[in-house]
Amino acid sequence: MALKIRMRQQGRTNRKLYRLVVTETTAARDGRYVEMLGWFNPHEKDEEQQLSIATDRVQHWLNQGAEMSGKSKALIERAAPEVVKAHTAKVVAKRNAECAKRKKRKAA
Repeated sequence: MALKIRMRQQGRTNRKLYRLVVTETTAARDGRYVEMLGWFNPHEKDEEQQLSIATDRVQHWLNQGAEMSGKSKALIERAAPEVVKAHTAKVVAKRNAECAKRKKRKAA
């Protein structure tokens, strides 16, 4: 079961709200989800009322192997840049370790 952190559309016509959710990649955009991580209201002017994200739960799901969509990554980076930086550093370290292992195997 592949998981993805993405936006789920809510609200009425011309007044969309979005939920940040963890869902299976095969689920519909507005379909079933595993857990709600926050919400985004693009119509609000105040930053506090526009975006709310549970950063500890986002970190938990990223550690479990969930991937972020483009828009959700931008929103998470706006609310909690340290979570995205830590995740990016972890991905880069893993890639560098695999590259070093490959180079070592090739040299031998």
